[in-house]
Amino acid sequence: MAYKISATCINCGTCASVCPAGAITRGQTAHEINPDLCIGCGACAASCPVSAPIEAD
Repeated sequence: MAYKISATCINCGTCASVCPAGAITRGQTAHEINPDLCIGCGACAASCPVSAPIEAD
């Protein structure tokens, strides 16, 4: 299942640096996950200091 970034994101970039698929990019106020590129591995969720990446519905 793909992940998405919740409103708790502090835009630190930790998730993007560990994403093996390159699915995460920096947005204006938060990082964003491209659902077409996300492989659902959970590396972003495991690395995030504020638990912003969550499983998408």
